[in-house]
Amino acid sequence: MIDLYTWGTPNGQKIPIMLEECGLPYTVHPVDIGKGGQDTPAFRAINPNGKIPAIVDRLPDGDVTVFESGAILIYLAERSGKLMPGAPAQRMACLSWLFWQIGGLGPMIGQWGFFNRQKDAPNLPALQRYFDESLRLLGVLDAHLGTTPYLAGDYSIADIACYTWAKAGLRIIGQQHPQVRAQFANLNRWIAEIDARPAVQAGMKVPA
Repeated sequence: MIDLYTWGTPNGQKIPIMLEECGLPYTVHPVDIGKGGQDTPAFRAINPNGKIPAIVDRLPDGDVTVFESGAILIYLAERSGKLMPGAPAQRMACLSWLFWQIGGLGPMIGQWGFFNRQKDAPNLPALQRYFDESLRLLGVLDAHLGTTPYLAGDYSIADIACYTWAKAGLRIIGQQHPQVRAQFANLNRWIAEIDARPAVQAGMKVPA
């Protein structure tokens, strides 16, 4: 059984989606980051960095603790034998897009969302910088998805990682700039296809 510590954020949504896709049993432990749940000693013992998600895999020969969403996705893919290509070229494409999301798409959209919420004292240069970079990265994703159904050919952990952030980014940006969403036809097609997956629908409801 896997203990999942998460909350309803783009990073937190990746792991229940993956667990549902793999059919691995898990128990959800909500970590309310709005109330400081990530700063409790109990959670810090699992992830010293105090960020969700994290898992503890209760194995017969000892517990395995994993934090950082990318590391968890790789661990679950290797544990289940699912959603990680075996061929070297496709495997490296999968990992490249996974780390692209972790290093770029997520942080940029996250920072844009943060500065966009600062209504009392907006930092306009920061807001513009992160907005522009978020759009650029969404454009990179859209262009690539014009050449392939999924990021590494077949559906994989790279798609799960990028899906939650691209979906959130288009939703947030679209609220202020409705015309932007229509610019990304390939991205919209890809999101709609992933939206339709039963495991994704189940995972997106966690931890509600």
